[in-house]
Amino acid sequence: ELANNTFINILKNSIYCAGMVSEENEDMIVFDDVKNNQSKYVVLMDPLDGSANTDVNMPIGTIFSIFRRVTELGKPCAKEDFLQSGNNQFAAGYVLYGSSTIFVYGTKRHSVNGFTLDNSVGEFYLSHPKMKLPENGTAYAFDYRYYHAVSDKVQKILDGYNDAAVDYSNKNSGCMVADLHRIFLKGGIFLYPSRKEKPKGKLRLMYECNPMAFLAELCGGAAFDGDKRIMDIVPESIHQRSPIYIGSKNMVRDFGGSY
Repeated sequence: ELANNTFINILKNSIYCAGMVSEENEDMIVFDDVKNNQSKYVVLMDPLDGSANTDVNMPIGTIFSIFRRVTELGKPCAKEDFLQSGNNQFAAGYVLYGSSTIFVYGTKRHSVNGFTLDNSVGEFYLSHPKMKLPENGTAYAFDYRYYHAVSDKVQKILDGYNDAAVDYSNKNSGCMVADLHRIFLKGGIFLYPSRKEKPKGKLRLMYECNPMAFLAELCGGAAFDGDKRIMDIVPESIHQRSPIYIGSKNMVRDFGGSY
């Protein structure tokens, strides 16, 4: 709640955001005032990814996606401004709160860059310029609690990772931001497949899957839902869920991604 309220207040007072969608709010939030109604942009976000890690001092993060509005400027933003496919994202990024605070964001024009906070001066400095995701990796992030709930195909691939001559390792922190930050730097795959009791997956398309897919593809990686590119999905609701396989291209291909 603290993280959510902080971002709402900052965005509302920035005059550059017409409205936002947050995982913590059932409906969209419209900043209906003269200045914000003139803004070209809306934001979707998960204010605190991996929040269950907070009590045990493990990594947590923030994920965000920015879209250009499709409705008329000067009027309040509307749901159609948010319900756009991931291909229309103007920018996306995340913040990782760990041993250091790292801010990563990407645009189609400027690729993906990472900035590390220098606490002594309160500024972010460019530390990871033009990030590139390796085509292969030896790490995968999967929650084995759900091994028996995923398809036989996924089980077989996971078994192959465990039996492979290459030393594959499962690195799952319970925080999507932390797991994918490692993968963006060193290669690997993050997967949250559909399950028998959750055929549509668990993660949210608009502010978890889409922004991370946007960054992955800008870095040279890939992301699909088991059937098609994540960013080709046309959303029907702001809290829509989706399965996801994301990371190094060759590892995404293991699960059927046509990249």
